Amino acid sequence: MMRHALLIPGLLLATSTAYAQQQKVGAPPEASNMKLLGWSDLQARSAYQPTIHQQSGRWIAYIGHHGGTEEIPKPVNSMTGTAEPNGTSIVDVTDPANPRYLKHIPGAEGTYEAGGAQMVRVCDGSALPKGDKNAVYMLRTFGGEAHEIWNVADPANPKLITRLGGLKDTHKSWWECDTGIAFLVSGAPDWRTKRMTQVYDLSDPAHPVKIRDFGLPGQEPGASGAVPTELHGPISTGPQGNRVYFGYGTNKGGVLQIVDREKLLKGPKEPTADNLRYPEVSKLMMSSWNGAHTTFPMLGMPIAEFAHDKDGAKRDIVMIVDEAILSECLEARQMVWFADVSIENRPMIVSNWTAPEMPGNFCQRGGRFGAHSSNESMAPVYYKKMAFIAWFNGGVRALDIRDPFQPKEVGHFIPAITDKTDKRCVKIDGKDRCKVAIQTNNVETDARGLIYIVDRANTGMHILELAGEARQVADLK
Repeated sequence: MMRHALLIPGLLLATSTAYAQQQKVGAPPEASNMKLLGWSDLQARSAYQPTIHQQSGRWIAYIGHHGGTEEIPKPVNSMTGTAEPNGTSIVDVTDPANPRYLKHIPGAEGTYEAGGAQMVRVCDGSALPKGDKNAVYMLRTFGGEAHEIWNVADPANPKLITRLGGLKDTHKSWWECDTGIAFLVSGAPDWRTKRMTQVYDLSDPAHPVKIRDFGLPGQEPGASGAVPTELHGPISTGPQGNRVYFGYGTNKGGVLQIVDREKLLKGPKEPTADNLRYPEVSKLMMSSWNGAHTTFPMLGMPIAEFAHDKDGAKRDIVMIVDEAILSECLEARQMVWFADVSIENRPMIVSNWTAPEMPGNFCQRGGRFGAHSSNESMAPVYYKKMAFIAWFNGGVRALDIRDPFQPKEVGHFIPAITDKTDKRCVKIDGKDRCKVAIQTNNVETDARGLIYIVDRANTGMHILELAGEARQVADLK
């Protein structure tokens, strides 16, 4: 079991020449049971969500970006020579050793969280009930002000279809491709919170239909008193599972809210406290030290240890991932938590996991150290077997979760910094102390078993595969 970072350069069996040329003089990548296949610099844009989609015999990566920096608010698009605000990168990853950058769609002007187009989801028109069967639809945010839908059937020539604007914030939305129902993380101007949910029927992306607004009681217009923690993002199990798992909070005051999907869609829609409570099944309140960035459901997990028990041989598990937001460990450790929600009205935390700070000395490396997000693909290759956690300057961590009561690390990969990797600063005695550090921000997997990690500090996208004992955990050949 690997519990800390080891420097094993020889394990990197494949790497791109371009990436090797970009490495700064110093430490190479750090890895155990994961190897580098390919790399894209993403035009040195700060990256958030990658979504990997198979279309027309190709594998396409759609990557959302934060806004630019104060020093470089509009990086240059190397394909056109034009300076553009960060938006969405589209990369052909059919050959993972040679990813091809196809297009950058500019996002909203503004730096950091204020600009860009962080979130992206993709659905085939052939899957959506009322979609154009020849289309491929990309749902993305546009800064904090709007959601947009683009036709990316030709990923090198995307076309804008729909825009839902007039918002004060956006974030980590979820889109059901088989029904078209979308849970859009939004900031409705009249709501008391920064982020809540707007539920839409996007089964015909050209003609969106709003279903309702939703949030925690106390966030709605006209309420009084303290405002509950803002939404971070939902994950739906669709009509089959009839549950939506909402995560509220970032690095403090987290809430896992379990919601009856049918009641949410068909229940009373006026945003009163009683109507907001109506679809709720239960809540799990986390501590003031931890948030709920990602709430990933893994229902009906067989637990080998309980195989001969009369009850509970299978469990419904939700993996909760916090988000570290402060550099150099200036907050409580943000981790991964496993909640047993088999008895839905009494959800309980049954285990947790963290990457150890030592001997890697991560609190002194600069930037954030702690959890941020997990992969969200439910493709069989990894689902209920392995989870991949973005750990900022700790890179990506591969966890064996077959027994969620005892998760264990079986691999990791920490990219090398490049000449484009941005600095991260903290105030010491009123002055900035800055360090250049890897900030692995998000991770996703595809049905081929490849792992994609993207960097918040402009280091690009790394395409990885498992090696050694980690492959055995996932039953990979």
